[in-house]
Amino acid sequence: MVAEPDDIVAAYAAPVACALFVWWFATGLILALVRRPPSSFPWSLLAAAVLAAGALMGLIAARDETTATAAYLAFGCGVALWGFLELGFLTGLISGSRRHGCAAGCGGWRHFVHAIESILHHELAIIAMAVAVLVIAWDAPNPVGAWTFLVLWVMRQSAKLNLFLGVRNLGEEFLPPHLDYLKSYFRRRPINLLFPFSVTLPTIVAALLVRTALSPQASDFELAGHLLVAALLALAVLEHWLMVLPLSLDALWRWAMGRTRQPSDADDQPPVLRVESKAKVC
Repeated sequence: MVAEPDDIVAAYAAPVACALFVWWFATGLILALVRRPPSSFPWSLLAAAVLAAGALMGLIAARDETTATAAYLAFGCGVALWGFLELGFLTGLISGSRRHGCAAGCGGWRHFVHAIESILHHELAIIAMAVAVLVIAWDAPNPVGAWTFLVLWVMRQSAKLNLFLGVRNLGEEFLPPHLDYLKSYFRRRPINLLFPFSVTLPTIVAALLVRTALSPQASDFELAGHLLVAALLALAVLEHWLMVLPLSLDALWRWAMGRTRQPSDADDQPPVLRVESKAKVC
């Protein structure tokens, strides 16, 4: 039986639409949660931890299945695990040992070390989660969850390095107030030498994934899995381009960022989340 053209288009469009929606909604949800009163952070993190535990079990359940449904499940689990880590970072629970910014004159290797110290705990948590994900899914028949997590990890590391080296748009508006000190590690400049590699290499990988997905020999699983990951990678490349172009995606998440906490909310922070009031010295 020959597939109808509309069915073929739907099969190609569904993974892209799914990745686009998950990227938009998950980002907005996290932005909304970290702009709530700090007293809500423990509850948000508890819910995210339960979801992350379910995602690990979902990866285990899907790793031996090679159906389109299993590809979607693994993709969602990879995003959920990453979202848990991002929420931990943006609430301030999992950040780093350095919780204040650098003085204006700090630069060079010393400044880089200070930047690492400000996010070190988060980076270690990502590595631990990556090990768990790779053990579960890397050599399995369904590696989509592992691919998803690795794409999010590699592209976020690239974004952090580009922010440190310097780009036009720093995205400061996405940082919650209790992480304002991280702005001292950003640099504003038109572009940096890393940026061309940050967009070219992922674009090539995304194109190769799309080519595999569109191959006549591709199964439904391969089509869905490769297009899901390719679309996510393309969105990450788009985010990189918006660092250097005179454009912004703020309007996409205005529904999540509309409520800004007042400075007095800082007094309500749990001790583990409170940023000490210190002079910004190195």
